Amino acid sequence: MLRLVWNIDPVLLQIGPLQLRWYGLLFAAGILAAYRAGIWSFEQSGGSREEASRLLGYVVAGTVVGARLGHCLLYEPGYYLSHPLEILEVWRGGLASHGGVLGIALAVWLFARRTGRDVLWLLDRVAVAAPAAAACIRVGNFFNSEIVGRPSTVPWAVVFARLDPYPRHPAMLYEAAAYLVLFAAMLWLERHTRLRERPGALTGLVLILVFGFRFAIEFLKEPQEAFEAGLPLDLGQLLSVPAVLIGVWLLGAACRRSSPGEATGASSG
Repeated sequence: MLRLVWNIDPVLLQIGPLQLRWYGLLFAAGILAAYRAGIWSFEQSGGSREEASRLLGYVVAGTVVGARLGHCLLYEPGYYLSHPLEILEVWRGGLASHGGVLGIALAVWLFARRTGRDVLWLLDRVAVAAPAAAACIRVGNFFNSEIVGRPSTVPWAVVFARLDPYPRHPAMLYEAAAYLVLFAAMLWLERHTRLRERPGALTGLVLILVFGFRFAIEFLKEPQEAFEAGLPLDLGQLLSVPAVLIGVWLLGAACRRSSPGEATGASSG
């Protein structure tokens, strides 16, 4: 049986000590795609391009800082607490999506405090756009041959030659595909439904679907750290459970809340 043997150099271009890596390129592409979608979401919901541009800086900073701290303090706390200055070495790799989500939430809250915007309304705008960035980042993981799946005999299994000779689930591509589908669904929901009139609904839905799928796909992944091997659920799954529960709470609260259109209709009747 023919197998895809993946042996791409993670470094796309090197000039002296400077490197352009596929992961960095895809990370930047994801931010750009999310930014364009965010502008569209802002304008669909009565916001402005300028406001979306100002929020972008907050969200990018929150993503990088949160994801880096999440990896260092959740996955390798012993090492990084003993070498705290290495936490700043983001270019060496090590970003955790759960930490990134917390960083985004904090960044949006700070932006809301400074601008007077409703924090749930802002989070909904980010929720529409974020799956595009998440999909690009997972493709970047594919170019890095990292976050691989367990050995498998499925026809689409991939041999990550930089790791070992075994065909494996391309788990990061499963996630990328799921996030792209979710991104398309969020754009449709934003435009064709009244969920955008219920602050928190789109955020809740994204948390449920992203981390619900993440919980399921972790069963196909290799443990990222040695300590996870003895756990019934890995750390990614344990961290996904509260994210899903928060999403359920946000979606439920938003659906119980009357939208402005419904409130107007009720009072006019």
